[in-house]
Amino acid sequence: MNFVTSERNIQAAHEEAPRALTDMLGRTISYLRLSITDRCDLRCVYCMPKDMAFLPRKDVLDLEEIEKICAAFIRLGVKKIRLTGGEPLVRRNVMTLVEQLSGHLNGGGLDELTLTTNGTLLAKYADALRQHGMRRINVSLDTLNPESYASITRGGDVNDVIAGLRAAQESGLKVKINSLALKGINDHEFNALVEWCGARGFDLTFIEAMPMGDIGRCRVMSYMPASEVREELAQVWTLEETDHSTGGPSKYFTIKETGCKVGFISPLSGSFCEGCNRVRLTCTGQLFMCLGQGDSVDLREALREGRSVEDAIREGIFAKPKGHDFEYDRRSGCESGAVDRFMNVTGG
Repeated sequence: MNFVTSERNIQAAHEEAPRALTDMLGRTISYLRLSITDRCDLRCVYCMPKDMAFLPRKDVLDLEEIEKICAAFIRLGVKKIRLTGGEPLVRRNVMTLVEQLSGHLNGGGLDELTLTTNGTLLAKYADALRQHGMRRINVSLDTLNPESYASITRGGDVNDVIAGLRAAQESGLKVKINSLALKGINDHEFNALVEWCGARGFDLTFIEAMPMGDIGRCRVMSYMPASEVREELAQVWTLEETDHSTGGPSKYFTIKETGCKVGFISPLSGSFCEGCNRVRLTCTGQLFMCLGQGDSVDLREALREGRSVEDAIREGIFAKPKGHDFEYDRRSGCESGAVDRFMNVTGG
């Protein structure tokens, strides 16, 4: 695909001094999580229903529109962009977009371009990602057991992910593994994951499951707070406090025995909303200021109608809510504050 305006957009990002994006609470927004597709080659049980209906392609931003919107964010001071999905690497011509966005690195206003992937296609794309400026990536992996992986993903092959991780390492990409903590599903594997990651030099983050989308069952029984994961690991490993940060919400510790880091993301048991520095853009151009709220701004409409995308971004971010309303109540067996969007639509 030929981006006829890409050079002009990048030049504008170079020349215009960015102004900080600040919401009404004084939080500076410097991090955009960008879903480039709602489609995925897996059907993880906690993410979507088995018969997930994906968006019509006509509703999805084309790559040139995505690049224009990203350029607007960069002009406004966003320093980090993470590509998400769905599975971002299933997007047709994805490397064309990566190449265009990488032009904003190295003095072009953007400090980091990265992505979160399920890893199934990394063997194909790892070298190209590294060549186009990515230095580290996150890979979602909840289990190392082939049968458990096939069950959680509804048919996926964990060996594809392992091959992708090997390719990522060989290309020079730094890898962090993201694992959803699921009681009764993978909680017996936490120590094995720490050991496996440590042997390969991977950092590891455990994430609490969030109530997003109707997956046909309540998530309460499988919810596990990050504090319980940490307590379980501390019985086997020495967790040393560290001030390490990657710009996101994870609280990190160093595993003394392996030298690698383990992080914990606790959106429910320990909300980090007061320091939130990120917003999410869907593949349809909807800007969500909070993962757990429904308010959004339609940037696709602004772009296609020739209105100022920058003004639309500022308007949305100024109204960013104080925090989300996610909550689990084990006594009632309910999840409250849930949103009806699936995670693959909003972006991970």
